[in-house]
Amino acid sequence: MGELHYFLGIQVTKAKEGSLILSQEKYVGDLLAKAGMTGCKPCTTPLPSSIRLFAFGGPAFTDPRLYRSVVGSLQYLTITRPELSYCVSKVSQFLQHPLEEHWKLVKRVLRYVSGTSTYGLQLHRVKDMIVTAYSDSDWGGDPNDRKSTGAFCVFLGKNLISWSSKKQSVVARSSTEAEYRAMANLVAELLWIKHLLHELKIPLTKAPMIYCDNLSAVLLAANPILHSKSKHFETDLHFVRDHVNNKTIQVSHIPGSVQVADALTKALPSRSFLEFRSMLNITDAKLFFSKSNDKFTKTGTKRSIEDLESREHEEVCKEPTSKERKEED
Repeated sequence: MGELHYFLGIQVTKAKEGSLILSQEKYVGDLLAKAGMTGCKPCTTPLPSSIRLFAFGGPAFTDPRLYRSVVGSLQYLTITRPELSYCVSKVSQFLQHPLEEHWKLVKRVLRYVSGTSTYGLQLHRVKDMIVTAYSDSDWGGDPNDRKSTGAFCVFLGKNLISWSSKKQSVVARSSTEAEYRAMANLVAELLWIKHLLHELKIPLTKAPMIYCDNLSAVLLAANPILHSKSKHFETDLHFVRDHVNNKTIQVSHIPGSVQVADALTKALPSRSFLEFRSMLNITDAKLFFSKSNDKFTKTGTKRSIEDLESREHEEVCKEPTSKERKEED
């Protein structure tokens, strides 16, 4: 079958030192054409940092079916673009009754995607199988119901293998509670990853490390005293603490300036967003097109993908020859 180049809308580009870049340039082009945004002016961030989205209070969008279709397509794009997780999660909260203001923000996301269509997730060849995770939350960030957004990202060596940006189901009464709930969701994800690696016969040399920028949440994970302020999220408290005491999970504090999961909880200024995007291993695949030995050259990427798709279609639809019919008989 040869080397992998293109699969389910994801193109694979070889980079330096045996690494791969997973991108969706052709998929982005089709998405922009669907939304009528082909050739739009690009922007540096998917959402403005001062954004406040309200569920009501404006004119309804005239084509809610188009809104749902475009946002659904953006959700598939997050497979190779984790930095889009927060903005896509945010605009997905208004699928039932989208407003004109919501559609304007979707077009802002499409402008960012248009300018970074060749970007993708880079996977490195690594030997050190150490799991590192980052957990963060935006306390009361939703102006409609004051629920928090929890997020995490998990690295295996240098590779980002799992990430999430999700609105929490209950209102947190403190920033510590919001951070701890996000940490509990991350612990559950790490346990699943550990079991998966065990089934794949991949040993872990160290217990997974969780980095959190909320010092109170970090201290609460190791403190055996049950404070009165934590009784309203006691289940999550014991869940995380049991795994910390059993040394299956480690928790440590880091400053917010290097908290990479911050890009998955809120809209950031362009400088911070670009720094965290780089830390998430989002790279421009176009830089490696001309250096690659495969069919994906800088000038013929789109043509190569179309050739591969047409060839696959011809192999499926072609009529069998007389010799093949005799063999089948």
